[in-house]
Amino acid sequence: MRKNFIVGLDVGTASIKVVVLENQNRRIILRAVFKEPSLGMRRGAIEDLTEASQAVGRALQEVKKISKSALKNIYVSIGTPLVKAQNSRGIVAVSRADNEIYKDDIDRAIRASQAVNLGPNRMIIHTITREFIIDGVGEISEPLGLSGSRLEVSSLVIDAFAPHIKNLIKVIELIGGEIGALVFSPLSASRSSLTKAQKDLGVAVVDIGASTTGLAVYEENRLVNIAKFPIGAANISNDIAVGLKIPVGAAENLKLNYGYAISRDVGAKESIEIKKFVAEGKGVVSRRFVSDIVEARMAEILDFVGDELKLLGKAGKLVGGLVFVGGGSKLPGLTELAKQELKLFSQIGFTADEERWFGQSSAFTEHIEDPEFATAFGLVQTGVEQEGWQVGDSNGSLNILAGFKKFIGYFKP
Repeated sequence: MRKNFIVGLDVGTASIKVVVLENQNRRIILRAVFKEPSLGMRRGAIEDLTEASQAVGRALQEVKKISKSALKNIYVSIGTPLVKAQNSRGIVAVSRADNEIYKDDIDRAIRASQAVNLGPNRMIIHTITREFIIDGVGEISEPLGLSGSRLEVSSLVIDAFAPHIKNLIKVIELIGGEIGALVFSPLSASRSSLTKAQKDLGVAVVDIGASTTGLAVYEENRLVNIAKFPIGAANISNDIAVGLKIPVGAAENLKLNYGYAISRDVGAKESIEIKKFVAEGKGVVSRRFVSDIVEARMAEILDFVGDELKLLGKAGKLVGGLVFVGGGSKLPGLTELAKQELKLFSQIGFTADEERWFGQSSAFTEHIEDPEFATAFGLVQTGVEQEGWQVGDSNGSLNILAGFKKFIGYFKP
């Protein structure tokens, strides 16, 4: 049955971001974009089922006000840092006598590539196709209809800690929601914030959340690798709270209002009145001192990214540079610090090609251009592809999504 709604649900440690699309007579309408405070989460995974259910329930109750049927097709982000990726190959003989390759041959090859060693309590969340190989000839993106006796597929298989995934599914189903797909959050953020040209050149998305940072690296329009680190923007707030002996909430506000990622660019005489953030607070603190804390922790996050790029042999070699998304990416001075630390062009990301996707939704422009919503928008864009919807351009005309291949599964990079 054709589904008329797609909900993108990005369940983060600090907040839950939601995007709702509706298909009205083959025209895609952006119905809602909002966020709610999150509960019961720790480092991108559910720690308390009851609290998480309450928080997700509040978000989905807002969706239900739009339409009850919207709850039947929810695309959900996976934020746990307990993920890993491994390269794999699947090889099958082409089944027909005329050697023409059909969809069932492709499906068998992809299934064969999923035969990897998994540790206890692990489950595969994505099998991402990099290339097909026919009789030893590679770099084939679409083998359907071609001829050959042997079909191979090179895949990147991503698996995660199964209890984290099952808890997420359980919370949503208990509330009455139905999951359309689960998508690893850096892949979803990449879907919305990167263009094909960037992926061709070589680019990395760095998704800085509250307590985790995700990474997805692309080159020649292929996913090279993914990673997730157990550190995020909330660690900066915690450090400020300890350093100034103020509540974490006050430290978060202070960071957002006065934090800067490169302390030397902050005037030595600039000061901050503590009572602006803590009613009973007294005295002032140097803004450069705060920025020293910010820079130290942000440099640590960038060290994780840099170490991963070194392992991949991509340090300083990504022509498209770094694209930062997530709530933590909005910290002033981040791109300059990244250029300094990682020697790569850096920029803040937002929903790419927004006119084609959401040209009619000027009411949500602020959200579309907000890097904090990159994952949520990527989820609904993934849903549009998987459901086979059509995308209207800014004039309302319809374009079939080029390259749509549903057989690839949950996600095609």
